[in-house]
Amino acid sequence: MAQTEKLAAAPIPGPRVVRDVVGVILIIAAGLAGFWLFPDNLALLTRVIAVALLVLSIDLVVGYCGVATLGQAALFGAGAYAAGIACVNGVTEPLTLILIGAVAGAVAGLLMGTIMLRAHGLAQLVLSIAIVQLFHEAANKASAYTGGSDGLAGLMVGPLFGVFEFDLWGQTAYLFGLALLVVIFIVLKFVVSSPFGMLCRGIKEDPIRIGAMGAFVFPVLLKMFVISGAVAGIGGALAAISTQVVGLDSLSFELSANALVMLVLGGLGSLYGALVGTVIFMGFEHVVSAINPFHWMTMVGALLIAVVLAAPGGLSGLADRVLPSRQRNRGGRA
Repeated sequence: MAQTEKLAAAPIPGPRVVRDVVGVILIIAAGLAGFWLFPDNLALLTRVIAVALLVLSIDLVVGYCGVATLGQAALFGAGAYAAGIACVNGVTEPLTLILIGAVAGAVAGLLMGTIMLRAHGLAQLVLSIAIVQLFHEAANKASAYTGGSDGLAGLMVGPLFGVFEFDLWGQTAYLFGLALLVVIFIVLKFVVSSPFGMLCRGIKEDPIRIGAMGAFVFPVLLKMFVISGAVAGIGGALAAISTQVVGLDSLSFELSANALVMLVLGGLGSLYGALVGTVIFMGFEHVVSAINPFHWMTMVGALLIAVVLAAPGGLSGLADRVLPSRQRNRGGRA
């Protein structure tokens, strides 16, 4: 009887928890499927994971906080260059390099957030573009540390846990990146579902009302910027470790713009949309550019227009609209 009462009193996991568990399992399954199905393209898949971390970081500030930004590549590049410079100077342990990238990205996020959050709307967007251009030019001028336009090349990364070498085929780098993505995704799910995450959503909807309720808007948004910077910095460090090269393209405005397009394609404010948009955009780009190397951007543009017109909320928003309708139909038939 006592055991029966305990089981009856135990909380039943809600549908959101079940959905998140299934989502994580699907991410792991898709990652392992990519490892087995595309063994010759693991370098590209690792790049997809690194960019996915960048898109996740954008979702934190755009999708959950409503902050307009086109400069997130500054945080990605800060993590990449920090890991690369550390590696050149003798730090070769992969997890340490990832930690260095996370710290560099968080510091860059703190600086960027402090500047951007003083403005609102279009002014924020302009400031973010100015910041990423300043980071790009600073990296170009500090050639003694960054290699300038030539970049940092030949990074000699040590084996993971002293056992798993970063081989030419990219197997270790890919599995390492997949593990990082899964862990970070789970952590971010807890962050956005916490009271802090709910407060960020409230600020996005009505910052004046949240301020009138006694919450301090600026510190909350700045904290999310730091978290976002750490995630983007990890993505940059992963890119540096996997390619063993860090170039100015990691600080480019084009990378920021493409990452924002990937987020819009997948859907804002769900985290799943960031992953879906990154995979579809980069996969479509890779296939189409191989078929038609001269006009592939036209086809990518057509895809984006079609998705935005058919699903203004992104592909994840389209799935959210379709699935509940199916559930209602099933319930009606029952």
